[in-house]
Amino acid sequence: MDAERISIANTCLDAAYDGSLTFPEIIGKLLAAGYESYMVDYRQNTQTYYLPDGETAMLEMPRSAGTVAAILDVPGVAALVRWAQTNGPDYSYKAFCEKVKAAGCAGYIVSFPGRRVVYFGRTAETHVEHFPN
Repeated sequence: MDAERISIANTCLDAAYDGSLTFPEIIGKLLAAGYESYMVDYRQNTQTYYLPDGETAMLEMPRSAGTVAAILDVPGVAALVRWAQTNGPDYSYKAFCEKVKAAGCAGYIVSFPGRRVVYFGRTAETHVEHFPN
């Protein structure tokens, strides 16, 4: 993958943690760079970005406290997504990562063409959130 696309992915990852871009703005930048999806893996501590031709870029995420709980708490994950969507003064992506792991989320896949996020637990339980209109 070319250095410019990797740089854009890095910028978006950093912006999620420092709050300089919102989730919709991050999606816009990744779409403009040609990405079709990305996956967060809390157990490996990585984000992998995917192009339609199969090329990928895997980036290390900053470490977050805690471990992934054994059972996916679907209502808990859904509540955390609503919290993130409000983007209130108490929200941070770092805190979201810590809380969603405690709710049993091992990771999630964001699909731009599918306009959804699939959250998954350690035993492959899933919770699907569609992008707001």
